[in-house]
Amino acid sequence: MDMMMLVQGAACCSNQWLAAVILSLCCLLPSCLPAGQSMDFPWPAVDNMVVRQGETAMLRCFLEEGASKGAWLNRSSIIFAGEDKWSVDPRVSITTSNKQEYSLRIQKVDVSDDGQYTCSVQTEHSPRTLHVHLTVHVSPKIYDISSDMTINEGTNVSLTCLATGKPEPSISWRHISPSAKKFGSGQYLDIYGITRDQAGDYECSAENDVSFPDVKKVKVTVNFAPTILEITPTGVSLGRTGLIRCETAAVPAPVFEWYKGEKKLTNGQRGIRIQNYNTRSILTVSNVTEEHFGNYTCVAVNKLGTSNASLPLNPPSTAQYGITGRAEILFSCWYLVLTLSSFTSIIYLKNAIIQ
Repeated sequence: MDMMMLVQGAACCSNQWLAAVILSLCCLLPSCLPAGQSMDFPWPAVDNMVVRQGETAMLRCFLEEGASKGAWLNRSSIIFAGEDKWSVDPRVSITTSNKQEYSLRIQKVDVSDDGQYTCSVQTEHSPRTLHVHLTVHVSPKIYDISSDMTINEGTNVSLTCLATGKPEPSISWRHISPSAKKFGSGQYLDIYGITRDQAGDYECSAENDVSFPDVKKVKVTVNFAPTILEITPTGVSLGRTGLIRCETAAVPAPVFEWYKGEKKLTNGQRGIRIQNYNTRSILTVSNVTEEHFGNYTCVAVNKLGTSNASLPLNPPSTAQYGITGRAEILFSCWYLVLTLSSFTSIIYLKNAIIQ
């Protein structure tokens, strides 16, 4: 019987302690204070703490000499009352490195932990409080960006890049090219009348100084009609091999055709060989005969248009070995004869004077 009374007394005391804690916490609110009464704060009224998401937050609080109990609240919810834990969150605990320390530890902080925390210390005279405002910063994260796209030259393009973070991240765009042009910041990048030079990768960067920027890319492919950049011949002698190279620019890659005059050429046709690459075609003529000399045309075709260029395949020029060449050689010979004759005359006069 005495034991039951002792247990009931202990339970009663525990309930009285909890009631006292709740009552004292209520009395911490300014609206509960009697008119004209002020509170003596041993610490700053409000302390601010900034922690990155995923880190551990340590909210410092210390008991005073003669203090009996402390308590921690988050907004209106009690987390700890003395050593009794009221919160079911396994991440929170009380740190007591010495008798006076009564700090609240929160592991792996998240955005939901953001807000004001109150440490209440019940002394012999009056309750003392410390308010700590916890701000949780979150690294930037791009959660939506435009998919890779293929469009025709001259089309208007709008790229999207959306990101989260705290503070809210700033977004910037950069065209990955030799010039590395940087555009203005913003979630949307608009390009009006895109050109072939503006094709390539566009880099979106979200940054808020909490950690490294989050970067993602979107690839923009610009289709355009073929343009023949260069068609190069080589002069060739009979019985040798001739070659014509046709260089183009086009997206998508063009289909090539070759013509001699009005006649379309094919592989294996009288020593003809055609080699097609991405933007280049090479026409090779083996064992050249008189019939192979003439005008050749390269045609490049894709779904957006056609381009062509022509040039002749001729034998090597023989002008330097013709009449002009022989006349120059004959003139040189006469000049040499006259020079030698003048030199002989000078020697003859010199000998005559000496004699």
